[in-house]
Amino acid sequence: MSRGAEARQGLTLIGPPLFYALIMLAAPLAMVVTFSFWTQDYLDIDTTLTLDNYREAFSQPIYRVLLLRSIVISLVVTVTTVILAFPMAYFLSFKVKRRKTLWLFLITIPFWTSYLLRVFLWKVILGYNGVLNSALQGVGIIDEPLTFILYNANAVVITLAHAWAPFAILPIFVAMEKIDRSLLEAAEDLGDGPVRRFFRVTLPLAMPGVMAATIIVLIPTVGDFITPKLVGGTDGLMIANMIQVQIGRANNAPLGATLAIISMVVVSLIAVGIYLAGRKFGGRVE
Repeated sequence: MSRGAEARQGLTLIGPPLFYALIMLAAPLAMVVTFSFWTQDYLDIDTTLTLDNYREAFSQPIYRVLLLRSIVISLVVTVTTVILAFPMAYFLSFKVKRRKTLWLFLITIPFWTSYLLRVFLWKVILGYNGVLNSALQGVGIIDEPLTFILYNANAVVITLAHAWAPFAILPIFVAMEKIDRSLLEAAEDLGDGPVRRFFRVTLPLAMPGVMAATIIVLIPTVGDFITPKLVGGTDGLMIANMIQVQIGRANNAPLGATLAIISMVVVSLIAVGIYLAGRKFGGRVE
């Protein structure tokens, strides 16, 4: 087969998925970027290119506060989720010898229920007269219900950490499964104890999974608006809630698109920083 025929065959193979990606990903993103340079007055959209939306987004304190709060909450959720997911992934990879598929199946059980239903369940658990407060009062640990676990950033962190835990466990588990066990045996033969062996061999080799889990959790949580709306209260609202308000009730889609673009750029920079930090610590991240 000639080189030209091979090239045409390759284009034929990648053509449909490339076209699909352009239609479903690139086109909507290009539309959002375009909208961010327009303005809207009730139902009338002025297509004259302008930077007014960006000036307003950077000049109004409320947008900066919401974006900063969103980044902080997402980072806390990401760190919490990864720290809690790592021991589970380690246990599945190194300690479970049989029926690993069953364990992975159990991890995916939360996906059987609606995400909205899981958020409502946490609202019931963390409520003033909810399961947690009732249990703590029943055993005498507290005298009156706790008020700092619902309708604030704490509730958002707890709910999001639970919702995204499987997404963190699975990539870390896959990375650990690829670790050559002979390297651990060699480290043990050279006199490394369990702790030293973990930090010198296991953790660096598991960093690709850790970095993947970090990015997988970080990016969607910044754009989550359902959880902050249901359990966050006024102190737990995030930038996505403001984007929803601008596109919906405020009828200002261009400003909402601008806030979305700014959020995307900031999150992308953070993700790149995390990736570079992971490469520096654990070597090449695949």
